[in-house]
Amino acid sequence: MNTALRTVKMTPKGREPISLDTINIRGSTIRYYILPDSLPLDTLLVDDQPKPKNKARKETDRGRGRGGGGGRGGRGRGRGRGRGRGF
Repeated sequence: MNTALRTVKMTPKGREPISLDTINIRGSTIRYYILPDSLPLDTLLVDDQPKPKNKARKETDRGRGRGGGGGRGGRGRGRGRGRGRGF
């Protein structure tokens, strides 16, 4: 999950801290989040909005005929030509 942060103080390894207005961090580089105890998580993490129905996805699921159209790779890809006999 990528994260966008505002008004950040970043400390590179072995350097002085740098103040940044905004920064985007790729999700695969984040190990964990440390949140302050003063943050009211009970009220912030409530999912009170209904999730929207995705009409575009339902329309694409229809009308493919027999076989369903396949997933990744499609039809007739085979197994490739191999990598030789090994000697």
